[in-house]
Amino acid sequence: MNTNQSLVYQAFSLLLALLGASALSGLAFRARLALRRQLPRFATVGEPLSYRVIVRNETGRTQRDLCIVEDLPDPRPSFEEFVQSREPGEERRNWFDRKVGYFRWTWLLSRNRAAVCGEHPLPPLPPRGEGEVRVELVPLKRGYLGLRGATVLRPDPFGVFKAAVTIPARESVLVLPRRYALPRFELPGTRKYQHGGVALASSVGDSEEFVSLRDYRPGDPLRRLHWKSLAKLGKPVVKEYQDEFFVRHALVLDTFLDAPQSDRFEEAVSVAASFACAIDTQESLLDLLFVGPEAYCFTAGRGLGHVDRMLEILACVRPCRDRSFAALHHLVIERRAALSGCIAILLAWTEERRRFLGHLASLGVPTLVFLVTEAGALEPDVPESVHRLEVGRVAEGLARL
Repeated sequence: MNTNQSLVYQAFSLLLALLGASALSGLAFRARLALRRQLPRFATVGEPLSYRVIVRNETGRTQRDLCIVEDLPDPRPSFEEFVQSREPGEERRNWFDRKVGYFRWTWLLSRNRAAVCGEHPLPPLPPRGEGEVRVELVPLKRGYLGLRGATVLRPDPFGVFKAAVTIPARESVLVLPRRYALPRFELPGTRKYQHGGVALASSVGDSEEFVSLRDYRPGDPLRRLHWKSLAKLGKPVVKEYQDEFFVRHALVLDTFLDAPQSDRFEEAVSVAASFACAIDTQESLLDLLFVGPEAYCFTAGRGLGHVDRMLEILACVRPCRDRSFAALHHLVIERRAALSGCIAILLAWTEERRRFLGHLASLGVPTLVFLVTEAGALEPDVPESVHRLEVGRVAEGLARL
């Protein structure tokens, strides 16, 4: 290169010097910091989660121009997961892409990403002082979101590099399933007698309705004594109540799926969560029935439990891969006598599932059935009474109820 005719070498030397100075300034960033978060109890898939983070400067110098970003779970798949997984439509890619697996890798990264969080600027931190920032992230998956810590970044004077200091601070927040808005709807069924209803229900409605007074009999509980009558008559008198009749629905979630993760399963869980929130549990009972490592039944309503607890359970439910649909069939049928009606959310249309619905119909249990399918998938022989919900268009399907 003729240095008399070109100035490129000077520009190169200047840029190299800038890079070197930026790298050296980053090495000098050794701030000692600590943080604490004020996390809410729950978050929801797809909805921004905002919370306060207080950062403490444990050095004797003011720290300026800092920003903070949360350390989220690593989305990189394991080797076993990479080998066993198949990207949707991978069979249509050329042989080189199938062998290298780049597109499968990026698809797995996207699927495993638990949340999205950007950088948030921090105010100047005085020596031995604290600063507060409001951090916002968007959860992408239900379940427990683990926050491993946070990284504090400081740009160099030229804005080329960012020096980083990691602050360990492990916490977690439970991410609830996405919920869809439901139109007003009437669930099928009538009131049924609930065995032991007074012990199982709160004082709402007629679950503990007073009928009359009568003389005390041996074995009557003391809590039913009518103290005013005892004082007036001089003998024990007890209160008598009518039998307990109220509405009880089953929310049946089909968890039987071969794949460990599926958009279809996630949408089914979201539909179940939507109904759990929409049904009035002040005046009725709602049983959530599904099968995991074992058969589960969780009840909410009339003082037995809260919908929040049911949403927590749905946030952690996983597909069942080692049991048959018959386990769910048996779980529902053994509770048929107390059920006013049933909401069934299915993942496929098979002979086992048809037999299950036919059994409920023969027993006179009204059932509202939803079938969650992949977009564009055609399920043969599905009756018109079954509501189809396509992945990606579930909100539209529910709006047509």
